Amino acid sequence: MSAVELAFGRIDQDGNVYVNDNGVERMLGSQPTMTAEESLAFYTKRYDDLAASVRLLEQRLKAKADPKSINKSALKLKEDLIAPIALGDIQSLRAKVEAVLAGLTEALAASEAERKVAVELALQERESLVVKAEAISGSDPMRTNFKNATAQMTELFEKWQAAQKSSIKLPKAKADELWQRFSKARSSFESKKRTYFATQDQLVKASKNAKLDLVTKAEALVSKGAEATNDYKALLQLWKALPKVKSKADDSLWSRFKAAGDAIYAAKAEKSAADDIAFAENLKVKLELLTEAEKIDPSKNLEAAKTAMKSIQSRWEKAGKVPRDSIKSTEERLKAVESKIRAVEQELWRKSDPATIDRTNSVKTQLEDAIAKLEKELATAEKAGDAKKIADTKEAIETKKAWLAVVANS
Repeated sequence: MSAVELAFGRIDQDGNVYVNDNGVERMLGSQPTMTAEESLAFYTKRYDDLAASVRLLEQRLKAKADPKSINKSALKLKEDLIAPIALGDIQSLRAKVEAVLAGLTEALAASEAERKVAVELALQERESLVVKAEAISGSDPMRTNFKNATAQMTELFEKWQAAQKSSIKLPKAKADELWQRFSKARSSFESKKRTYFATQDQLVKASKNAKLDLVTKAEALVSKGAEATNDYKALLQLWKALPKVKSKADDSLWSRFKAAGDAIYAAKAEKSAADDIAFAENLKVKLELLTEAEKIDPSKNLEAAKTAMKSIQSRWEKAGKVPRDSIKSTEERLKAVESKIRAVEQELWRKSDPATIDRTNSVKTQLEDAIAKLEKELATAEKAGDAKKIADTKEAIETKKAWLAVVANS
């Protein structure tokens, strides 16, 4: 075989192919079964493949594709171009790859900054989901609507799963910490929910048994009629103290309990109506007694008033009960007369009390002495012709005399 000289290498007479790599000749290999043209085409094809990869890399950089992906491909090409088994201008390919790497510096920095922002936002989103889950888990079970709370917790978990499918990779330690908090909140919530409903089932059963007992007692009172009213009210208070349970059984028990009460109250209403008729005559008597009592004037003769009132009170008791709607009005009218007599009696006692008399006399003496002193001061002021002193002193004398009149009449 004749030797062949090429632009970036040569083929010697033995078929060995050499490449001139940046001023250094490097043997690529030998293809004994190929002609010189075929051997040349074989090694040139490898170069063309490398050149195509470099062009693609340049196009991706120009198109502003993902800089991290471009950088990875560029580093791989740079390694492939260290001593490639290819025939061509290898150094120019290396230069182009280095140019691509240099052009990625700012893009990689911007990408890293964007990544950090994306990571921070993703962490905030996860933190928000955790806080909401912990709030639901930490709520008072007795005030929690578990149907709504379960739906909310399910929605939070679905959002968590969607966030995990994101291409944004979070720091493992922080991601694990958030997941542990979220998982703990979900587990705690489920545990509280199970405990709550188990407790509710027990309460429902206990409430049902207690209400059944109250129903039995209420129905037994019906035969007593109106006399059972107070006993039924006591049972009603016990019913109200029991936990409220929404169930068909509870509604049925309440219907029975209420029916018993209605029967008892109906009997009471019937008895009250009969009593009102029977007590109508008693009312007439008491109204006449009230007319008599309201004519009493204790200020004229207290002892006579007290004697008359005692007689009226005795006859009042003997008159008996009056209809319910007249009890309050008649009692208030009688008490008004009693209060009037009592007030006159207390006033007479106050005026006759030695201590009160002593206090009154002491105040009168003080006021009289003060008036006498002021009258002397007035005479002095009049002699001096002091108009202001005269006016002030006269006003003071009038004030003291007014107080003296009040004390004298008390």
